[in-house]
Amino acid sequence: IRVDAPPSAVADAAATRPLEIALPSTPAPAIAPIAQTGEAGLLIPVQGKVAKDLADTFTDARSEGRSHDAIDIMAAAGTPVLAVADGHVEKLFDSKRGGLTVYQFEPSGRYAYYYAHLQRYADGLAEKQQITRGQVIGYVGSTGNASPDGPHLHFAIFQLGPERRWWEG
Repeated sequence: IRVDAPPSAVADAAATRPLEIALPSTPAPAIAPIAQTGEAGLLIPVQGKVAKDLADTFTDARSEGRSHDAIDIMAAAGTPVLAVADGHVEKLFDSKRGGLTVYQFEPSGRYAYYYAHLQRYADGLAEKQQITRGQVIGYVGSTGNASPDGPHLHFAIFQLGPERRWWEG
């Protein structure tokens, strides 16, 4: 689905296949910071989910005056989590808020993809490992501060600074 597609085309396509995001060749200022991965775009990172399954939770309020700054993709615990694009695993981390997490860098090192609240990592997943778009990297869970009653993938894209610090996107 192209960002510049007419709404009817987006709705028709979204109902029948997983969402792939492809940006126009000259992005508008509002979408310029989003990672551009070519015509193939980014996958929805939860197996079996399509665009109509997603809800915008990006600016939802969180504790301590924080903003959500991500999307939560609800799914049954154990549902495979897929790499949204080619790249490498920069960091596997277990944090108080995010639980089991994966930080993936795309090949240019300008953008990171953040996957959190995983139940577990895919067998053999390791830091600095090259991964490919669609590869299973983990499984939906509710680790960290996620409610056990609502397993989901917390997913975010962020731009890296020149130091490429995975924790400062």
